[in-house]
Amino acid sequence: MSKYTTPVWVRKIYDFVAYMTEDFGGGPKQLNMAWVINFHKIFTLFIIAGMMVYLDNFSTLAWVYLGLHGIYGYCWLVKDFGFRDGSFESRVTYGGALMSYLLLVGWYWLFPWFFLTRETAPSNELLFAAIATHTWGITWMIAADCQKHFQLKFHKGLMTNGMFRYTRNPNFFGEILIYLSYAMLANHWLSWIVFAYAASYFYIRMLVKDGSISRYPEWDAYAAGSSRLIPWRLITAPFVAAK
Repeated sequence: MSKYTTPVWVRKIYDFVAYMTEDFGGGPKQLNMAWVINFHKIFTLFIIAGMMVYLDNFSTLAWVYLGLHGIYGYCWLVKDFGFRDGSFESRVTYGGALMSYLLLVGWYWLFPWFFLTRETAPSNELLFAAIATHTWGITWMIAADCQKHFQLKFHKGLMTNGMFRYTRNPNFFGEILIYLSYAMLANHWLSWIVFAYAASYFYIRMLVKDGSISRYPEWDAYAAGSSRLIPWRLITAPFVAAK
């Protein structure tokens, strides 16, 4: 069995972000990370609505964006109340909660600003592609977290079936698709930097996860038959079958 070793630089970045978002500033850890994230999900709807009021932008496209990005947070809450990811049960300091916004989630509020202030409206084709990507992403993320929660609840071990058969990170794949749809709609160079920043951190977490799950005896076969992120075998299966 060959164990995957997480690169040292990846581990250092991961540990640094963990310290900043959990322990920064010291003091008692009175907050649950889930509360910090959920507040962001709830408040995003009102942040975008406030931008619409400030910019006096109540166009149909603005309402569409509010329905996508604003309501995504409430889709997250359904998932969190039903089967919360255990990684969000960690306790954090008040400084750590603040740094979670400054380092990570607060940047997502740039997407609606750039969208609401863009000079040209997105084409119908782009609007379709963004909504389709967003819908597909939410489905991947919620379905994967649901399987992960209940499968590990009743059967500990390496997950190699269902949503995890073709990609080792179907939940991250879904989240990246969600934020990709916002970047597509905003279509500003800074929005693409924010997307790249978020996707890079997701990828760092994937590398750390590979180092953790490679301890299982099934790792070699699983790694050979799955991708780290994009489920290429699933996507290309219809075309292979058609040959």
